[in-house]
Amino acid sequence: MPRSVNAVASRARRKRILKAAKGYYGKRKNVYTVAKNVMEKGLTYSYVGRKLKKREYRTLWIARINAAVREEGMTYSQFINKLVQKNIDLNRKVLADLAMNEPESFKKLVASVK
Repeated sequence: MPRSVNAVASRARRKRILKAAKGYYGKRKNVYTVAKNVMEKGLTYSYVGRKLKKREYRTLWIARINAAVREEGMTYSQFINKLVQKNIDLNRKVLADLAMNEPESFKKLVASVK
């Protein structure tokens, strides 16, 4: 009895990896074992990158809010503390957007908190 190998599935699996590695340099794009390792590493980086992205955006928002609030003679921590005390529930993303795109309304917000 001949040995049974699922060549169709094996080939499909290899093709999927090589297709994903398209555009890579050298052996990374056409040698299966190298492409498989590189793809695994790339997927790991993309997973970690999604977490880092959130961190970096929060840092950016805080920097923008801080810059806008300092123009009004306050610090970031004082501003956030006063927002909490007044029960104003705006997240940092919205505050940073206000500070960048609508400075007049942001100034009014800071004045109402002072």
